[in-house]
Amino acid sequence: MATLQDPRGQYPSPPFPSQPQAMPGLARKMDPLPDHGEESYRGSGKLAGRKALVTGGDSGIGRAVAIAFAREGADVAISYLPDEEPDAKEVIALIKAEGRQALALPGDIKDEGWCRQLVARTASELGGLDILVINAARQQYRDEVAEVSTADFDHTMKTNLYAMHWIAQAALPYLPAGAAVITTASIQAYQPSPILLDYATTKAGIVAYTKALSKQLIEKGIRVNAVAPGPIWTVLQPSGGQPDEKVRNFGKDSDFGRPGQPVELAPVYVLLASPEASFITGEVYGVTGGKGIA
Repeated sequence: MATLQDPRGQYPSPPFPSQPQAMPGLARKMDPLPDHGEESYRGSGKLAGRKALVTGGDSGIGRAVAIAFAREGADVAISYLPDEEPDAKEVIALIKAEGRQALALPGDIKDEGWCRQLVARTASELGGLDILVINAARQQYRDEVAEVSTADFDHTMKTNLYAMHWIAQAALPYLPAGAAVITTASIQAYQPSPILLDYATTKAGIVAYTKALSKQLIEKGIRVNAVAPGPIWTVLQPSGGQPDEKVRNFGKDSDFGRPGQPVELAPVYVLLASPEASFITGEVYGVTGGKGIA
């Protein structure tokens, strides 16, 4: 018999300890540690034999997705910043523990050349590419519009939007009919926080880009969808994504009274990558803790 659990108390609730980190931050330093599915995710062969690339796969949502994909039977490549190597090594080990091929791709996706290279390496070293998860993101809060420097704006745009375009463009020649592209949007696309001006702007752009791309690629038999998370307990938050006071109370205003954990998004990505989503494209799936995306 299934054991039911009240979802409100399934994971830790704020207040959390003060824990500022320098960007990009490491998940292993967070308190409480996020649940990426290391022990909790159980696969059932939904992605057997598939070949996936997940950007930002070292921590947070990308890490949860990489673990879930491997446990569903896929070979997985993850891209990440070189400073995130300690977290990435753990993910690579978890993928290999499932008997799947793992590929580590450290580099900076603000570089167009690297974006194209990481796609080519994935297809070459995994023997194909049929799931693309464009997830890596930059989030740095600024209290006032005057504080958002040109460099800030440029870094956020290149990480969140330009890289998405470069990677999708580079991947298209490798993606066969039946492949899936999944982007990571955010509730910020619909309910932008004033302190996340540039980040929210890019997330709205991701929604529009995803919907437009889906119209093009369905003509090739490729589905394109987005996931829009709400407050999720990832290292983006304490490494400059939110002020310390907001980190300490992160997720308190969700209907659950807590933030979501990365593993709670993984099944949505698995669905959208799998043949079970064969009639789903151009959609945005909200996982917002009751906040909604309308």
